[in-house]
Amino acid sequence: MIPTFPVYLFDIDGTLLDSATDICGAVQDVLSQTPAPPVSFAFLKKYVGFHLAKLFEELLPGYSSEQVWALVEEYRRIYPARGHRETRVYSGVEDTLKRLPGKKATATTKMTHVARDVLTQFGLAQCFDHIQGTDGFPSKPAPDVLFAALKGLSAGTEGCLLVGDSSADMEAGRRAGIKTCAVRYGYGEPEELARWEPDYWIWDLRELLG
Repeated sequence: MIPTFPVYLFDIDGTLLDSATDICGAVQDVLSQTPAPPVSFAFLKKYVGFHLAKLFEELLPGYSSEQVWALVEEYRRIYPARGHRETRVYSGVEDTLKRLPGKKATATTKMTHVARDVLTQFGLAQCFDHIQGTDGFPSKPAPDVLFAALKGLSAGTEGCLLVGDSSADMEAGRRAGIKTCAVRYGYGEPEELARWEPDYWIWDLRELLG
């Protein structure tokens, strides 16, 4: 059984929202404008939770950093324009967030305003004491967004649990000195998550309620 924590940090994509279809669809729209080889949905889904620059650099090794960032900006235009029509809230998420005691914040690779908009659209924004995205600092697996979220909560790493679905989440948690909980229903590959020895594993977010 997972104990109750005074502070929770949550990843969004693959943890709270099943958003891969919209994210990967927007990425494919961007890549269609480049000489990158065709890539599958399954391939792209593995990159959800990591910064898109990593993906674009791998698929387009001849691109300069300026060209890569132009693609990131194009994605940032296309993704919200899709209206999150193919995104859904995972079962049990809203109930868990409403019933779970303690302070709660997000720690996502999305920019803060994008995270706030999508959580508002799906009725989850009010469940959080603070919404934190990655704005102008290194993204996960660097721990920066976790520290920013904790600062927004006026909380420290002691007594905090990070809940996420990717190896980037687990690595960031370890680097921050925060206990981690890996969700098995998201986009991360179990063997990659296991490399970071999560403190807890769950199949359903409601398991946080005990």
